[in-house]
Amino acid sequence: MKAEIIAVGTELLLGQIVNTNAQYLSQKLASLGIDVYFQTVVGDNPGRLRQAIEIGRSRADLLVFTGGLGPTQDDLTKDVLADYLNLGLRLHEPSMAKIEQLFASRGLHMVESNRRQAMSIEGAEPLENTTGLAVGNGLTADGTLYLLLPGPPKEMKPMMDGAGENWLRSNLVDEQPLYSRILKFAGIGESNLEATLLDLIDGQVDPTLAPYAKEGEVAIRVSTKAGSEAEASVKIDAAVAMIKERAGDYLYAERDVPIEEEIIRLLRASRRKLASAESISGGLLAELITNVPGSSGEFLGGVVTYTNHMKHRLLSVPMSQLEGEGAPGAISESTAALMAERVRELAGADFGISLTGVAGPAESEGKPVGLVYFGLAERGKPTVVHTMNLSGGRTMIRIRAVKAALYRLWLSLRD
Repeated sequence: MKAEIIAVGTELLLGQIVNTNAQYLSQKLASLGIDVYFQTVVGDNPGRLRQAIEIGRSRADLLVFTGGLGPTQDDLTKDVLADYLNLGLRLHEPSMAKIEQLFASRGLHMVESNRRQAMSIEGAEPLENTTGLAVGNGLTADGTLYLLLPGPPKEMKPMMDGAGENWLRSNLVDEQPLYSRILKFAGIGESNLEATLLDLIDGQVDPTLAPYAKEGEVAIRVSTKAGSEAEASVKIDAAVAMIKERAGDYLYAERDVPIEEEIIRLLRASRRKLASAESISGGLLAELITNVPGSSGEFLGGVVTYTNHMKHRLLSVPMSQLEGEGAPGAISESTAALMAERVRELAGADFGISLTGVAGPAESEGKPVGLVYFGLAERGKPTVVHTMNLSGGRTMIRIRAVKAALYRLWLSLRD
């Protein structure tokens, strides 16, 4: 079954609110085996809404509406759809009684326009609104299914999860749910990962592979339709095995988690501790780590030594290392090593991690924007320093540097 989501509301077009309903509904419909091919946003205009219905009906079996069920004159969804289908509107008495009871309990006068929320399209199944007043509708007409849901997410989600889903299931024929597994990668860019897996992506039939990226991380969604979770797992496992053969060194999780969460899990499993010393990243690494709930058991703390003075004072990096003729400078392999070693010793941690470099917008110490050194000091092992030449703006360089450093730490923990 092909579906189209039609979000109704001028406030969406003006950017006054974000259409989070579409994301939720797309995921929900996929779990029911319904493919969402289009998403439309239309304002509170009867002519344009009618046009959206006509276009949607020509290319989808199911139209799911959100919004336009309220009490005001610009809440037009039921009126326009009923007119388009040459159907009337009737009062849903239980919904009307609920509205009247609410106003009476609050000692408020109910204006006539509130009756609009209790109106239902002729022949439609009324869908109970457990958190609001506007009744939803489920309707089949001329071979097309129409599902009308409220716009506010606090009303839409409970209705969709309850009466809306029940109505859809009663109208589905042989639809198989979609099962997906998210694979998370680090240390490799989206284009390089795609090139590594290009023949698998181009030749995909079932399961399907869909790569997408965030800064410093890449994900691949492996999806299939199946009659059961066990049947889906067999197909997904086979696809994942082929991906691991090509890119296993970059695959840090088979679930949708950031790499810092996986690092905390590995630290906890091995009963080891981490400390950080940051310059270029200004505490971003520590922030990501401490965003993971319970990370205080594995992350002992960090220092932001942004200036040479603080590198010397807090980490005992010699000034002769940082400044003066012939000095390596703060942005150097040797300084990164010293920062990692000193913070590990200072905290009594198993790992010390450091970052120093140039985020821009201008050169520093005569060194180019994007040059970053990352130090990793591990108890009982020689300190390792990695050099990175990163592109992008200031914020992007900092994020990419931190994620690259976390990837190297993950490799050490995995091994």
